[in-house]
Formats: sequence, C-alpha cells, structure tokens
Amino acid sequence: MKTKENQDIVLKFKTNINCSGCVEKVTPFLNEVEGFCDWDVDTTSKNKILTVHSDKNNGGEIINAVENAGFKIEIINE
Repeated sequence: MKTKENQDIVLKFKTNINCSGCVEKVTPFLNEVEGFCDWDVDTTSKNKILTVHSDKNNGGEIINAVENAGFKIEIINE
C-alpha cells in the first residue's frame, strides 16, 4: 500500500507491447514485481512506451518481467 511518505518514481521503457492481447500477456509478469503503484503501455505510440509509477527504482526487475513475458524492452533515459 502506498503512503504519502513514499516517493513516486516514474520509469519509462520502449517496448514491443503493441496490442491489448500483449498487455494481457505481460500483466501477470508485471504484477509480480514488488513496489508497483501503477503502470500503463501506450500502444498507440510508435515506441510502445511502458510507464511505471513505483515507490522504488526497480527498473531491472521490470525489464526481467517484460522479457520473461516474451517482449523486448529498453529503458528510456530522460
């Protein structure tokens, strides 16, 4: 459960998650990563951006989860 003291970290990733079926496939893998507050994939963008709001910097865990679901992913440095 997120409290006000927790910092909201926003991580963005370029993926090949490109449809609702892909989102359904990756959902159980992402939901197993601890520290998630919210995530969303913009399947309409060219780069299929996965945006994750988290209370910790767990980028490596997110990358592993998406790759284990069978998708490509790379972090976007902003």
